[in-house]
Amino acid sequence: MKPLRLLTIAALAGMVVFGQDDPPSRAARLNYMTGPVSFQPAGVTDWVDATINRPLTTGDHLWVSDGGRAEMHIGSTALRLSSNTAFQFLNLNDQTVQISLTEGTLTVRLRYLGENQVFEVDTPNMAFTLLRPGEYRIDANPDTQTTQATVREGQGEATTASQALNVPPFQQAVVVGDEQVSANLQPAPEPDGWDEWCRNRDHREMQATSRRYVSPEVTGYEDLDAYGHWTVMPPYGPMWIPAGVPIGWAPYHFGHWVWIAPWGWTWVDDAPWGFAPFHYGRWAFAGGMWGWCPGPIAVRPFYAPALVAWVGGPRFGAGLSFGVGGGVGWFALGFGEPFVPAYAVSPGYFNRVNVSNTVINRNINITNVYNNVYVNNSSATNLRYANQNVQGAVAAMPRTAFANGTPVRQGGMVVPAAQARNYSAVAAPPVAPQRAAVLGPHAGTAAFAPRPPSGVINRPVVARNTPPPAPVPFERQQSALRQNPGRPVPPSALRSMQAEAPARQQVRMAAPARSAPVQAPTGGWRTFSGERAQPSGRPPATAPPRTPPAQQQPRQGGWTQPSRPPVGERPAQVERRAPAERPREAQRPAEKGEHRQRPEKEPPK
Repeated sequence: MKPLRLLTIAALAGMVVFGQDDPPSRAARLNYMTGPVSFQPAGVTDWVDATINRPLTTGDHLWVSDGGRAEMHIGSTALRLSSNTAFQFLNLNDQTVQISLTEGTLTVRLRYLGENQVFEVDTPNMAFTLLRPGEYRIDANPDTQTTQATVREGQGEATTASQALNVPPFQQAVVVGDEQVSANLQPAPEPDGWDEWCRNRDHREMQATSRRYVSPEVTGYEDLDAYGHWTVMPPYGPMWIPAGVPIGWAPYHFGHWVWIAPWGWTWVDDAPWGFAPFHYGRWAFAGGMWGWCPGPIAVRPFYAPALVAWVGGPRFGAGLSFGVGGGVGWFALGFGEPFVPAYAVSPGYFNRVNVSNTVINRNINITNVYNNVYVNNSSATNLRYANQNVQGAVAAMPRTAFANGTPVRQGGMVVPAAQARNYSAVAAPPVAPQRAAVLGPHAGTAAFAPRPPSGVINRPVVARNTPPPAPVPFERQQSALRQNPGRPVPPSALRSMQAEAPARQQVRMAAPARSAPVQAPTGGWRTFSGERAQPSGRPPATAPPRTPPAQQQPRQGGWTQPSRPPVGERPAQVERRAPAERPREAQRPAEKGEHRQRPEKEPPK
């Protein structure tokens, strides 16, 4: 069986407009936590222990209890939560990040803000809008009815139900009250221990060697350096090789499947580095080892729930002892092979989710692949896959275990290559999810996981932008999910269910227009580097133009990122460090003073 030839996109070269019902091309990743951190997925009411590498999206809640800390990433943007913090994504799509912060401390390191993109944090008495890349800290204290929004770098706007304050760098907006509020500007306070911890985490990310080979908007790139090394392997180009994996390791074998709308079946890997290589790029087996090949560095990356091909057919499972109900199998997509989503997408989305995640060739027409699956409604992709022939690459599980999100190591098995190559590929696993697959592997902790007081989670917030309706409860979707197993409920059907969905947390709309500018206090405050900030004077009445961060100068046709080293030049070896001892952390926090060496010299272009 010959491996799949690479694709051509000539027929779709001009298609850049996505359909209205296409899912978002980005999701958040929970990449670090210490202490008690609980999670409530959208559409359910249970709280469970949070899981590293879980993709987060609209409607998801996090509660960081006393003594805990957590960190998430959306591309290059980092969100860090301190103890006793209640957090929810009111909206997360390609244009908007809208967060509910009803209590606690959130620090945002915003490294990129695209044209017409919105980043908003809604609190009980104000909505804070991040207008430029920079560093922002928001503290919400409901006991004193006080919210503080501190701008270390960047530009923000604090909006209440009646007025708006433009917040320049080195300033802090303080809003006090509930129905009747007062809002004032004052110099930003000196950084404390929390700010220093956040700064150390930022420094670690900026020193990552992986930034040479991966767009910084690939969520999870910052954890690759500590767990593997980069090499150049023709014909794949730059390839990341994981270190310390067990004998017989293969991608998508050590983790579990969860059900996350609107994408459906989504892979959550056990490895502390296990996000970027499973939602972007492709895996190749070369030289007797597995390596991850990232997508083009100058193309905006598209998140995918799992870059795998599914295997099935009437003969699948014969001799594998799956029992009643049969089984489902999968394997990692190879270099240049198309990802075929189980959810309905437009031709533009299908094109972008593939060209951003792998190298595209000219020998197979991607339009034919799209038409076969989405226009002709074929259950098979009619493609040949390279990794289907690799010994140990295909994993399988009984359908009952798969439907409940059972970890693969507990309920799965490896399909021998001689048997795996006889099975045909299918567009989606024909398995409808159970509630346990929504909650994840910690579903059994629902009775014990810390949860915020009801007054905290239901506290109203002030918003500038109207959030979307509340997610449809999972129980309301189950009937439709059983009718078309393995595929998410279509957006049109979900909209018809919204009328019966519970009301979203109460939102009070903020002032619709900016007020007159407010005179900033004279003087300044010291930055992290110890340099004295200059008096800011009167902030502008309107937000200054948004500019991309360094190394992301826009150009016609896409983004310009740092160039990779030429093929044939081996990059500097990455220092290998032992995995974090704490099993629930993707990476230990950087100690003060760590990673202070000079960045490596940029390789020649």
